[in-house]
Amino acid sequence: MGSWNVHRLTAQDAARMRALRLEMLADSPLAFLETLADAAARSHASYRRRIAEASTGDALAHFVADPGDGGRLIGHAGGTVAPGFPGETVIFAVYVTPAHRGGKVLAELIEAVHEWSRSAGRRRALLEVVVGNDRAVRAYEKLGFADTGERVPHPVIPTLTELRMRRSL
Repeated sequence: MGSWNVHRLTAQDAARMRALRLEMLADSPLAFLETLADAAARSHASYRRRIAEASTGDALAHFVADPGDGGRLIGHAGGTVAPGFPGETVIFAVYVTPAHRGGKVLAELIEAVHEWSRSAGRRRALLEVVVGNDRAVRAYEKLGFADTGERVPHPVIPTLTELRMRRSL
């Protein structure tokens, strides 16, 4: 399937990240907190600004799998610090393009978030998966995440429930 490198997003990646974000929302609308229409309406300048703000520091980071040819990005994973989870990194907006699912892209993206998290002194990671997305749960289990038994309402779609998974770093 080719090769890629995983790196932290920079403002120079904004146009390609915008394209990936729109793909993410079209492919898996229940998995993300933004609608495709809202993302499409956001300006390129807004994408660039948001990415630039997250390109340094220990509170928020975005990582992408980049084929290195200037073409489309093939995956994304973000990490952030959330008030309710001290000492943990909350992993969010994980996505791998359909052609690259089932390979090593997911593991490399998650490992990049973990490295960033460890360098900031955080030793655990948390993520949430929509109940019923068994493929994602299995993929995260293979990466060392365990179901905590916690179930929480989906933050946008009240009829859905998410399960929490954690991993020590």
